[in-house]
Amino acid sequence: MDPVTAVVVSAIAAGAVAGMGDTATQVVKDAYTGLKSLLSRKYADVDVSLVEKKPDSSSKQQSLAEDLDEAGAAGDPELGQAAAAVLEAVREHAPQVVVGLDIENLVAEALKVTDVASVGDGVRVRNSTISGPAEFSNVRAGIVLSPGPTTARD
Repeated sequence: MDPVTAVVVSAIAAGAVAGMGDTATQVVKDAYTGLKSLLSRKYADVDVSLVEKKPDSSSKQQSLAEDLDEAGAAGDPELGQAAAAVLEAVREHAPQVVVGLDIENLVAEALKVTDVASVGDGVRVRNSTISGPAEFSNVRAGIVLSPGPTTARD
């Protein structure tokens, strides 16, 4: 999948989740509205509503990615920047949306985490005590646009 397409799909999914609650900040709403406006202006045939209804659905996300690629959105730097702005706003103002696994106050003898995918932080462990082995594998976090001036996360 093209990096711009990937970041747009992630931004639509994250923006849809972040924008659903009453706690969504105006910054998140504005960035998300800006991305959707840009999409509708430049790629009018691309419909994001299915991902908005089911933002966690990988099949809906894949379908959106295909639609974006078919519409010629792959590599569009303006679209990439708008999507990155959504992800940054969500990461800063609604971080619960972009963390794949968030563990806090865990006391355990061991911890094994596998197969985590997230547009932000893959795994976050805070204020926890793990007395034995802790193993993390197949954690995919953040989306980096290459080559281009904008990244989804620093």
